[in-house]
Parts: sequence; structure tokens; C-alpha cells
Amino acid sequence: MTPDWLRLLLTRKMLICIFTGFSSGLPLYLLINLLPAWLRSEGVDLKTIGFFALIQFPYTWKFVWAPLLDRYRLPLGRRRGWMLLTQIGLLLAIGLLGGFSPRADLTPVIWLAVALAFLSATQDIALDAYRREILAETELGLGNSVHVNAYRIAGLVPGSLSLILADLLPWDQVFWITAAFMLPGMAMALAVREPAVAGVPKTLREAVVEPFNEFLGRQGWRGALLVLGFMFLYKLGDSLATALSTPFYLDLGFSKTDIGVIAKHAGLWPAVIGGMIGGLWMVRLGINRALWLFGVVQMVTILGFAWLAWRGVQPTVDSWDRAALAAVISAEYLGVGLGTAAFTAFIARATHPAYTATQFALFTSLAAVPRTFINASAGWLVETMGWTMFFVVCFALAAPGMLLLFKVAPWNEIPPSPRS
Repeated sequence: MTPDWLRLLLTRKMLICIFTGFSSGLPLYLLINLLPAWLRSEGVDLKTIGFFALIQFPYTWKFVWAPLLDRYRLPLGRRRGWMLLTQIGLLLAIGLLGGFSPRADLTPVIWLAVALAFLSATQDIALDAYRREILAETELGLGNSVHVNAYRIAGLVPGSLSLILADLLPWDQVFWITAAFMLPGMAMALAVREPAVAGVPKTLREAVVEPFNEFLGRQGWRGALLVLGFMFLYKLGDSLATALSTPFYLDLGFSKTDIGVIAKHAGLWPAVIGGMIGGLWMVRLGINRALWLFGVVQMVTILGFAWLAWRGVQPTVDSWDRAALAAVISAEYLGVGLGTAAFTAFIARATHPAYTATQFALFTSLAAVPRTFINASAGWLVETMGWTMFFVVCFALAAPGMLLLFKVAPWNEIPPSPRS
């Protein structure tokens, strides 16, 4: 007899969530992990690398053009068409990026990275809306956990495989190999069916105005501001803590191969395990309680990075140093996996199916503000206060989001569905 947890996972919808997560995660992890490593290895200074976080501004502003995806239907469909179009653009943008030298051609590198971020953010609008429209209310927690796990597994490509290849191949070949991993998402977009949704906006004005009217009418001004504030603050601490993770490991004396083989795997698998456990637990716990429990773990484990920084650069990196790095990253990303699973399910629950793309984009854009703008100050903060105090500050910044749970997700409250 098939166990209940396995029966929940082995469905067509969960398989689709794997593809949406992988396609969504690959370009973002390229910007977060591979791009800084490439820039650092080519001699770009840490402040410049830190300011490269601003390139991710489309993730913050994607709600501005999200109504276009709610309103206009491309030949393959309202969701599938936009998915495929952006994935083709991403494949080309990633492949072309490695053909430039960061030191000699910084301006075209910046513009191509901006284009990559814009295409990635637009793809996310379509993927998030599609996933929200095919999942039932009871499937949101697990489906979004599967999506987040696949999202993190995609980070193996730019965060591990590509770094290892960079020690063996020229950067232009590395980027084209990385770009080829967009092909599974393109195959998925061609194979799936377009979801049937009632109440699709009939005009552009309706696509722009009604998502905001519906959200405000459901939450009220005060409730809406509290929910939006929570979405901004909940991931602030751990997002900032991992903003310069690859340069941090390099500054501790670890090689690119160490980072690719040890650090990335130590972060990935605990995050995957945390995400899967979180998704299955949410079926029993509910989203509210998961936000409380997983948020505490997510917050406390940031202190492990502070300890690692306090140890400092070791004269010779040995097996103990690698084990310490692996242990700290494993704990941190277990918390990240748990917290992200609950947070993504909370965002999905807050959307109305008639305006999925615009509302989901608005909420995830707000959640991306710390990663985009706050994280841009990470390099300056590190050079001002040092790595150890930087991580202590990240721990403190996680507290306000937890406090807002008293208002937006009380422990015993089961909020009404937006579908009602």
C-alpha cells in the first residue's frame, strides 16, 4: 500500500511543479551565485559586485507589467505562451553573457544581466500564475514546497556544476552549457495544458485595477498594509545573510571547487529536505503554524554564519574547515527551506484566481525588495563592520517579520479562502 505522503507527491500536478521550480530557479541562481563568482574571479572589486544586486530590480517591479500577462493571450495560451517566449529569451541571454570580459566590457555585461533579470522575472509571473491556477487550496502547501525544492535544485547548475566547469573550460562555454538547462522548461511549456479560469480580465484597465481593488476589499487598508509589510520583512534576515555567500566563502580561503562540491551541496540538500518536510507538515499543521515554527528555525540558524566568520581565514583549509563550512550551511539552509516553503504557500493563498498573475507578482515583488535593494548594501556593510557583525545584524533583521505573525497569521486562525 502506498504511504500517504508518497501518494500526495506522485501526481501530475506535482511533476509540473518540479518543472516550474527548476525553470524559475536557474536564472535567479545564476545572478546570485555564478555572476558574482565570475566577476570576482575576473578581478572585479567587492563593492561593485555588491551593487550588482541592483540588476535584479525587475523582480521587485514585475507587478507593473504583470497585468499584461493577465490580459493578453499569446498563440500557445495566456500562461504557456508567455512561459515559452521568456524561456527562449533566457536561453539566449545566458549564453551570450559569457562572451564578454567583465573588466573590459562591464557596460554590456550590466545590460545583458538586466535583460536576463527582466526575462526571468517575467517568466516567474507566468509560472507562478500557472501553478496557482492548477493547484487546489489543499495542494498549495505541498505544491509550492515541491516548486521551491526544484527551484533550489536548479541552483546546482550555476552554483555547483558551472563553478566546477569554470576551472576546466573558458567562461563563454560555461555560460552556454548553463543556458542549455532552460530546455526542460521549454519542453514543459509545450507539453502541458492551459488552465481554465473564470473571470479573466477583458480589458487592460480591468487587469490593472481590479487585482488591487479585490485585495483591498478583502483585507481592508490596515490588513493589506500588515500583510504587505510581513511579505517584505519575513525573509529579510536570511536573504541579506546569503547575499554575498560565494564571495564570503572565497574570502575565507575556499576554492571555487570547494564551493561547488561542498558548500553548494551542503546548502542544497538540507534546503530540499526542509522544503519537502515543510510541505508535508503543512498538510497537517496549516500554513499559519508553519510560518511560526519554520520562521524560528530560519532566524536562529543565521548565527552559524556569524560563528564561521568569527573563526576567520584559516592558514590552510583542511577537512575540519570544510566540515565546519558544511555544517553551518546545512543548518542555515534547512531553515531557509522550511521558511521559504511556508512563505511561498502564504503568498499563493493570498491571491485570487481571477487575478493570479498580477497579485502573485505584486506579493513576490515585495518579497524580492530585500534581495534587490537591501542586499545591494551588503558589500558596503561587510567592508564597514566586518563579516561577523554583518551576520549578527542579519539575525536582528529577521525579528520584525516574526512579530508581524501575531497580526497576519495567528497560531490558531484559519483564514477564509479568496475563492469564497
